[in-house]
Amino acid sequence: MLKDGEKGAVIQRDKQSYAIVPHTPLGLVTPDLLRKVADVAEKFGVKALKLTSAQRIALVGLHEEEIDAAWKELEMDPGAAVGLCVRSVKACPGTTFCRLAKQDSLGLALELDKRYHGRKLPWKMKMGVSGCINQCAENCIKDLGFIGKANGWAVTVGGNGGSRPRLARLLTEGLTTGEALDMAQRVVDFFDANAKKTQRLGRVIEKMGWEEFRKAVGA
Repeated sequence: MLKDGEKGAVIQRDKQSYAIVPHTPLGLVTPDLLRKVADVAEKFGVKALKLTSAQRIALVGLHEEEIDAAWKELEMDPGAAVGLCVRSVKACPGTTFCRLAKQDSLGLALELDKRYHGRKLPWKMKMGVSGCINQCAENCIKDLGFIGKANGWAVTVGGNGGSRPRLARLLTEGLTTGEALDMAQRVVDFFDANAKKTQRLGRVIEKMGWEEFRKAVGA
């Protein structure tokens, strides 16, 4: 039996079958990609195709001996669905499509995904990027979030929708995209250096103290 996450496979409830979750940054897909996923799903007789909260498509119900062949057919990289790493960067349509957006959430989120998706950390981290204050990327429950406003990006930290839910807190605002990316780097590096196993970012901040954390990341 594969370990959870090995070969990009996630063990299912029956302890015999697996799901694989290709990486589709921000949930942006093409008709050709969808056709390929559908073809692979039909070829291997998967039990379900599930759109996940991380804006990916899970192929559920593969047998262990089918996993390598399924990945070869897909020709896609695995998404970081499990493990101690940056799991996902979730984003709304932003100024590319949405009439309410104030900032380019897809542009910022794609760069964050490129830099951090799958980066190994002491514990998991999730990011959200929303083009306006409606926060369709659920920034309020993300470890690190970016909210588009008329004067630039607001940055939130410490959210968690898990077993110990916590709302994110405003760290700073009025940032350019470049400044937002710089802040992301400082926050991720801080978490990498200070977190311990089972500690999400919000818990690390709580133990350190808010003002000390702000100083540590230069906010």
